[in-house]
Amino acid sequence: MICLPRCLGMWLLTCPVLLMACTDPQGTPDAGTPPVVAWDGTSTPIEEKGDWIDRGVFAPCEFTPPLETQLDCDTPALFDVSKCNLGALGKAERHGIYQTELRSNSGEYPWGGVGILLPEDGGAGTLNFDPLTRQQFNDQGMFLASSFTSSRGVVTKYALAGCDAPERNHITGCYAICRNGVLVEKGTFDSERMVWGRGEAESSGGMNLVSESFVGLGFPADVYVTKNHAYVVSIQLKKNMPSGGLTVFDVSDRRHPVLKKVIALPDDGYWNAAWAKDDVLYIATRASGVILYDISNPGDPTYIRSVPSGAPLDVHTLFVEGNRLYAMALRPSQTLIFDITSPREPVLLNRFTFTSEEFVTSYPHDAVAYDGRLYINHTDIGFLVTDPSDPLQVQELGRYHYNRQYSHASAVGTFAGRTIAFEGSEQEGSHLRVLDVTDPAHIQLIAEHRLRPTTSIHNMILKGTRLYVAWYQEGVRVFDVANPTLPKEVAYFNTYRETDPHRLGIVFEGAIGMRVPGDGYVYVVDTARGLLIFNEP
Repeated sequence: MICLPRCLGMWLLTCPVLLMACTDPQGTPDAGTPPVVAWDGTSTPIEEKGDWIDRGVFAPCEFTPPLETQLDCDTPALFDVSKCNLGALGKAERHGIYQTELRSNSGEYPWGGVGILLPEDGGAGTLNFDPLTRQQFNDQGMFLASSFTSSRGVVTKYALAGCDAPERNHITGCYAICRNGVLVEKGTFDSERMVWGRGEAESSGGMNLVSESFVGLGFPADVYVTKNHAYVVSIQLKKNMPSGGLTVFDVSDRRHPVLKKVIALPDDGYWNAAWAKDDVLYIATRASGVILYDISNPGDPTYIRSVPSGAPLDVHTLFVEGNRLYAMALRPSQTLIFDITSPREPVLLNRFTFTSEEFVTSYPHDAVAYDGRLYINHTDIGFLVTDPSDPLQVQELGRYHYNRQYSHASAVGTFAGRTIAFEGSEQEGSHLRVLDVTDPAHIQLIAEHRLRPTTSIHNMILKGTRLYVAWYQEGVRVFDVANPTLPKEVAYFNTYRETDPHRLGIVFEGAIGMRVPGDGYVYVVDTARGLLIFNEP
């Protein structure tokens, strides 16, 4: 589930792959890779390098004023591009969606990212879907600027000057960020157009598109499949953008889904996750907590109630295991446990939270219940292993944390007698981590899989020895993890196309939500294309 409260607030590699003999540095399956063999349960811990790997200064240019200077960043003359290869910029693509890695010269945060959308017709572009206030891109060079005013009245200006174009879809340069007229950050950038990475085709491994159904509500974020129906929830990104809600498709014929119902509630347009038990559908919402719908008639959900009672609660994600419903709330930060023995009458057993002196605003983004433990992706404070057997006294057993972590999603299973967690953050450079969590007090990183440093992993589902990953602009990735120390990519489908209507040019779009219910199909939500159904490879 997308985590916009953090992600929107943070707008402002050659990636070495460790213990990944089956991949090249960009993660493409190697034609000569031997088949995955049975794992004996042994592994060697590898170094945690974080999501961001410093590749050094990207370009020989500079925004010349020192930090803390009062000025307007949108001033091209303040960029020194005398050592640049400006002629190469004339050969760069001047349209498309570029995801851009910002490498700060100094400051608290060494890196960040912005998304740039340049329309094919040459019209006005955007930066993090805010309009560009300056848009120069021609044979003489590239200079882009934008301005954003926060709800608190803080004005942030970005300015980017191109320096070189090593390839037609690849631009490097330098940037500056001003806040309320003061220079707060400067550095260099590396910008890559979001065409399919590594020269890939649309699909591989027999993963074929069966059908595609557009979702008209808001920004599609998640799907749950039951009773031959797909329930797609969507969110409202900004107040001036379309409201989210619930879209229901009859998927009895997977090749021809039928739209059955669209539901939206006034002043409650952020619906981010869905789960079901028996005849009840549970939906996580920002304004109403968890909303219950009766789906005894699956094509016509009817409202039952919302839980918990009391003050409004921003519930972001859900997980159902047996007779328990876990709800992860952002504001206030807490995980709620409900008894749903009677699905229509959830009983709140407890609400609890984990804190850190360093990260006082951390919240639980997602969670997975498995084999008597609850694994919580608790954003800034890390990936937590807890014991929820006594819901009134949930105990933390251990955690995995690294610098600038934003633990976002996970899947857990047992391999060769070891408990293995697949985990990922949500930010530029976020990728797949494989953790041995058999001993929660001593969690070890045993493998990882990286793709482009400007893209982000999102959600994942483990089915037996197959791991399905929704990886935003990288589409859907399927891994054979029979040997979890060597995840082998066996199939993919590139869902992301720059030219799709409703693309926003941000890092958090593309393949986002997913279900693999075991009926022979994979159900994927793409933020622009809607509900995509694939055969299960």
